[in-house]
Formats: sequence, C-alpha cells, structure tokens
Amino acid sequence: MGSGDYYDILGIPRNADDKEVKKAYRNLARKYHPDVSKESGAEEKFKKINEAYSVLSDSQKRAQYDNMGHETYTNASKGSYTGGGGGFGGGGFHTDFSGFGDIFDFFGGGGHRRTGPQPGADLLTHLSVLLEDAVSGTDRDIEVMHTEPCPACAGSGSYTKKQNTCPRCGGTGQMRQESQSPFGQFIRMTTCIQCGGKGKIPERQCKECHGTGHKRAKRKVTIHIPPGIESGMRLRMDGYGEAGDYGAPNGDLFIEVYVKPHERFTRVDDNLETFIEISPVQAVLGTTIEIETIEKRHIEVRVPSGIQNNTALRIAGEGVKRRGHPGDLLVRVKIVTPKQVSSEEKELYKKILELENKSSNKKGFFSGFMGKKKEKK
Repeated sequence: MGSGDYYDILGIPRNADDKEVKKAYRNLARKYHPDVSKESGAEEKFKKINEAYSVLSDSQKRAQYDNMGHETYTNASKGSYTGGGGGFGGGGFHTDFSGFGDIFDFFGGGGHRRTGPQPGADLLTHLSVLLEDAVSGTDRDIEVMHTEPCPACAGSGSYTKKQNTCPRCGGTGQMRQESQSPFGQFIRMTTCIQCGGKGKIPERQCKECHGTGHKRAKRKVTIHIPPGIESGMRLRMDGYGEAGDYGAPNGDLFIEVYVKPHERFTRVDDNLETFIEISPVQAVLGTTIEIETIEKRHIEVRVPSGIQNNTALRIAGEGVKRRGHPGDLLVRVKIVTPKQVSSEEKELYKKILELENKSSNKKGFFSGFMGKKKEKK
C-alpha cells in the first residue's frame, strides 16, 4: 500500500474513473477488514482505505483534494469525517458500505458504526459580491437557517435536562451481532436502534423538540470577505453549521463566493484592467486623461505621444489588495477614428495626407489607418 496520498492508498492513477475507484476500494476493503485479515496493522490500513475512498468517491471532495493537494486538504478538512475529535481517530474506525450489497454479504452485514454524541453536519451557502468588494475586502451580513440546541431542554432532548444510559446498548451506542461464515465466526457492531448511537436517552422527552434536542432557527451572521477573493473560493466559519448531538460540537458553515462582473473593470490575476478611448490626433501628440479607479479615486493618466492602439499603461498599486502586495491597474488605450468630421477638420486631415505623400521615405501615421497609398499617375 502506498504513502499517505489517497490515490496511492487505493493503488489507482489520478485519472481513474468512478468504477476504478469503487473496484479498488472493494478489493482492499475485503483484504484488510479487521474481522478477516490477520495481517499486522490491518485495522490501521482499513482506516486509511475508508478515508481515501470517502474523498475520491465524492466528485466535489475529489476536485478539492486534487486542487489543494494532500497536506492542505487534510489539514483543512477538520470535522468532515466522523470519529472522535475529527478524522478517523478516537472511538474506532468508521466504515461506510452504503450501496455495496455484495460487501454487506461478504462481511455479514455492514452497519454504520456510531459511538457517542455525533458532531453536527456542515452547511454550504452561496454569496454574490461586487468586484470592488472582492478587490478591497468587506463585511457582509447573511441569514442562515440551521438547527440549534433546543432552548427548552438546553439541547438534551429531556424536559428535566437529564439523560439516562440507554438500556438496550448499555451506553455503548452499539449493538453486537454474531454470525457464522466459511471464514469462521463474525462479530458485527451496529448502531443502537433505541438511542441512535448516542448511548444516552432523555429522562423525560422534551415536548418542544420531541426529544431531538434541536430546533430550526434563523441567525444573522457577519461574513468577512478578504481582499483578493475569487469566484469559487469558500470561506469557513467554525461552529455555524448544524447543531451536534448533546455534548458534541456544531458543524461548520461554508460560504462559496461568486464575484459579479464589472462594467468597466476586469480582473487578471491580481491586476485590474480598464480602457480609455482617444482620437488619432491625441495618439500622435499625446494627452492627459482623468480616470476613476475601482475605489472611486480620480487619477490623471499621461498618454505619451505616438502611442499605438491597444497599448496598456500601468498604474502601480491600483489593483487587487491581496496579501499586502497590491496588483496594478492596466489602462488599455483604444484609438478611435472619428466617423464624422467638420469641413475645417477635413481640410486639415487632407493637408496632413499631402505632407505624408511628400515624405517618400517615411511612412506617415495615418497610412496605417488608410492602407497603402496609391501613386498618382
């Protein structure tokens, strides 16, 4: 079995499809299941196999894993796996065989193990922000619907705020079942049907939440949008997800950000780009034009004489404010030829053309706009 990388653990290439992921998982799960394998360290390998499969079998998690890399993803995924304290530790390994009927049969059943109070589920919401807010950062208030501990019973599910040990499982949260197979006797641990794996039951069921310990609530949350955020990035707020079981932590809230397009500015990495229009005369002689930045400041831009169409003029420090090193503002120059001119202007243009024709060894500025000049017969 490979290193900590999930693809190495399952022994598959990075471009493996869903069928290859599933097949590799099934084979390894059979080989290293602690009830079957007598190999040293089988249980630890089985944990890693399940951890790898839980990520690579989920298209969204897999995309995040591929983009972030193994170390970054695993460090950022606190609370996304069941088990004591996050990850696959604490109260034994977690096995999820949902959707694999033949593996159920092979192991004599594949119950979902739960031990003790479970953390709350994570929530995902979407937020649209203006480009100017993404450039400089801002704070936004949003409303989140989630479950919170019931105020009547303080999340215990009990009217008396007391819980008793579950009589069916004795407080373990699991039920033990034995079965025989060609491999010998198998012991299967399943979630207790009375306490749902919590190991505790309400002393007197709360009438407000019917013993669940949770109630739906709407909460206003202030989100800090950091400077430089891009579309598709997710912000994380610890503890703002669904409420966990009594005595367990809440899930987290993830906010996926979408940056709206701007009518005048576009973003290129940490730079911003806009454009100005000038006339051919301004391009020849040079000029100064006042522009408004994305932060509503007014700056004069000097256009040098002889500038060419689509040239970008750089204004340092007026781009995206990220990590203390702001990007630049690129002002792209577009030379616009007038469609109509006055009779006086037309005479002046004719004069310029005559002067260009006299300069046989020098290609004039306007020849680029008007094409190759025909020689007079």
